[in-house]
Amino acid sequence: MYIVSKGRWESRLTGKACDKINVPYYMVINENEYDQYAKVMDEKKILVMPQKYYDEYDTFDNLGSSKAKGPGAARNFCWDHSIGLGAKRHWVFDDNIGDWYWFNRNKRIRVADGAMFSLMENWVERFTNVAIAGPNYRFFVVPTQIYPHFITNTRIYSMLLIRNDLPFRWRGRYNEDTDLSLRVLKSGLCTVQFNAFLGDKAWTQTVKGGNSAQFYDKDVIGAWDGGTYPKSKMQVDMHPDVSKIVYRFQRCHHLVDYSSFVKKNKLEYVQGIEIPQGTNNHGVILKKVGD
Repeated sequence: MYIVSKGRWESRLTGKACDKINVPYYMVINENEYDQYAKVMDEKKILVMPQKYYDEYDTFDNLGSSKAKGPGAARNFCWDHSIGLGAKRHWVFDDNIGDWYWFNRNKRIRVADGAMFSLMENWVERFTNVAIAGPNYRFFVVPTQIYPHFITNTRIYSMLLIRNDLPFRWRGRYNEDTDLSLRVLKSGLCTVQFNAFLGDKAWTQTVKGGNSAQFYDKDVIGAWDGGTYPKSKMQVDMHPDVSKIVYRFQRCHHLVDYSSFVKKNKLEYVQGIEIPQGTNNHGVILKKVGD
């Protein structure tokens, strides 16, 4: 498990959320911020991204290092580091996830350990063609609505379980999550987003650090833009066949049509696998703690 963090040694939301449920992780940072992070967390959990990952990163534009390149370079380092450990898959998280939840009977229930991650890992191993999976955002799954336990073939953001043998790597100054998801889907593989498990992600541009200062605060073109037009335009440039720019919630957004992948890309069971009948909660219990 890797948490990519920049300028967030004080908040460290995802790291603290993992610490709270005793889930081990590496915090991946830039070398120039090592001292700040080392003062506030266990140094054994810190990994410094080698500079070559930043220098060689494909930003999908011609601006080079004239502005921040985003988290993709550090995510590529996580990928290679995981392969070096001999792992089949790896988790990579943004550092703005405040808590973890199990969505059960229309209630978002905080989890007390890392069982939700093991459950997702075990579930995707039933299939030969799940490339990326991950939990949904807490604010997208509300108690007043009914949801399937999971959906297939959509984008996976911020909390990703990635198969290490994929022939892809992160790219793009913006929208690297969407781009990677789409390249996976266009190759015929599947993505899985779990509604049964959720991450409490902070709203974009609300947590100090990360890309807010380098990207959105500087990218504002006009009052209509909100700083997100360059991000949306890059998405359309990357995947014009399924993307377009829309204006919603007082700023520009990209809108991606995933419908063709939902129809075409089907989950394929591992040959000979036996699916347990009935309900198996894998040791997960519901228990009231406190008032």
